[in-house]
Amino acid sequence: MVFLVRHGESEWNVAYKELGKDPGIRDAPLTETGHRQVAETAQRLRDEKHDLRRIVASPLTRALQTAHILAEALDLPVTVEPLVVEQIWFSCDEGTPRSELADAWPHLDFEHLDEYWWGPLTETEAQMLKRCARFRTLMAEAHDWPHVVVASHWAFIKGLTGNDTVNAGIVRFDPNAEPHKPDTALGEPGGGL
Repeated sequence: MVFLVRHGESEWNVAYKELGKDPGIRDAPLTETGHRQVAETAQRLRDEKHDLRRIVASPLTRALQTAHILAEALDLPVTVEPLVVEQIWFSCDEGTPRSELADAWPHLDFEHLDEYWWGPLTETEAQMLKRCARFRTLMAEAHDWPHVVVASHWAFIKGLTGNDTVNAGIVRFDPNAEPHKPDTALGEPGGGL
């Protein structure tokens, strides 16, 4: 199974819960709690002795930080994949330019990204579900898919599998299984806050 891991708690998550509206925090980083949540998830993956070989990460900061914690704990390489970003809707879903990401994460390869790699801040559910389908195909074609961890986001994981997940939660995913067909709208983006 592919292990889909939602990023840990971000500064945006905390502010949104307090304010009840978008707090305007662009590409929000993890909180201290978020770091601890991901470290616990890494320990769980290690304890369960899965034969993990690599991590695929969204290029949003909270997912890169999540991938970094997992990679250090599990001794795995990380590749960056923009298909697994959050549904682009709120300020936290506006990314950081490629050149700044490369400076902040010099050990990761961002060359395949455009400088401003994220899309418009009103990605529809249908557009996001198309990304889910492309990622499903990409994983199904990968020879090592049963050994992959993906650091991603609530709406992407929900669109791909139909499952909600909490911060730093794990959802198992078989890209060769019958695709999830949403029978109702996913709800407001960020609904897994």
